[in-house]
Amino acid sequence: MALVRSEAAGDGVRLVTLTDPDKRNAMGPDMAAELVGVVADVASDAGVRALVVTGEGTAFCAGADLPALFGDPGRDVADTHEVLQDYYRAFLAVHDLAVPTVAAVNGPAVGAGLNLALSCDVRVAGPAATFGATFARIGLHPGGGCTWFLVEALGASRALRTLLLGETVDADQAVAWGLADGPEDDAPTAALELAGRFAAVEGPLARRIKRGVRLAVETRDLGAVLEYESWAQAASAGSPRLQEWVARFDHP
Repeated sequence: MALVRSEAAGDGVRLVTLTDPDKRNAMGPDMAAELVGVVADVASDAGVRALVVTGEGTAFCAGADLPALFGDPGRDVADTHEVLQDYYRAFLAVHDLAVPTVAAVNGPAVGAGLNLALSCDVRVAGPAATFGATFARIGLHPGGGCTWFLVEALGASRALRTLLLGETVDADQAVAWGLADGPEDDAPTAALELAGRFAAVEGPLARRIKRGVRLAVETRDLGAVLEYESWAQAASAGSPRLQEWVARFDHP
C-alpha cells in the first residue's frame, strides 16, 4: 500500500498527501523513502508551479515511527547517524524544491511532522492543528533541521524554550507567533487556494522570488541579496506582463 499519494490539484498545483491515517501518518523509513521519490518527481515536472503537503485523516504527521528508527539501542552510533541522515532527506527534499510549497496542517504535526511542516515555505493551520517540538520530552535530541527551522521561525530565545520544554503549540498560538497562517476551518482547501494563487505567478519569476527570500534568510547579507536581485530583476525585464505595464505609460 502506498504511504504517500501525489495528484494534480489545479493548474500547476500538486497535492501530496501522507496516507497512513491509522498510524496518524507517523513517518517511518518506508514513508520517508516514498516522499523523497514523490518530491523528486515534482522537482522534475516543469508543469508544477506550487506544492501542497497534507495528511490524511485527523493528523498531519504524528512524528517519526520511533520503533523503526530507534528501536535498537545496541546499534552503533555511527550506523544510527547514517540511517538518520537518509531519513532527513524526506524533509530536506521538500525544503529544497524551487517552487513555492504550502503545508496544510490539518491536525498534529509532531517531531518529524513538525519538520515536514517547517520545511514548507508557508504553513496553513486548521483549528485542530498543533505543532509539537516534543523531542526533549521523550529524551531525544531534535533532528531533521528542527533547531534551524524553529530559530528561523521563532527566534533563538523562543525556539530554545520550546525545544528544551518539549512544548506543543496550538493553532492560535502558532498564528500569533508567526509560525502559521490561519487558523482556517478547512486547512487543505485554504492551502490549495493559496497554492493556486502562487501557481498563477510566472514560474521562473516565482522561483526566483523564493530563491531571493531564501538567500536573505540564509545569508543575512544585503550585498549578496542586492547582487542576486539585480540579476533576477534584469532577467524578468522582458516578461510580457511587465511589458504590458510599461506600455501603459506615455513616453515623451
